[in-house]
Amino acid sequence: MRQQYLVPANSKKGQLIFNLFEVTDLVILGCGGFITLMLALLLPSGSLGLSFLKLLPLGLAVLLVFPVAYYHNVRVFLQEAILYFIGQKQYHWKGWCAGYVDEQQHK
Repeated sequence: MRQQYLVPANSKKGQLIFNLFEVTDLVILGCGGFITLMLALLLPSGSLGLSFLKLLPLGLAVLLVFPVAYYHNVRVFLQEAILYFIGQKQYHWKGWCAGYVDEQQHK
């Protein structure tokens, strides 16, 4: 009988930058930070609405790269959800312990 092993949930974290980010995530954060900096320098300050507008790009970038359970981050979750809802990806639930049923329980 072939042995099967459970893979720890954080086994791929060592391949990430700072154990948290992919290159795409850093590009998104960098673009959001750059746009926020440009808006802060170009737009006059004074109202709460303009302050919110200035911080919006960085806030969206941080929200997209925020880690979420069972997915790498919110961006990956949204990507998977969109692919699922447009019909390009299907998930078949089998259960995480489907390969570990012994012969006595199976009968």
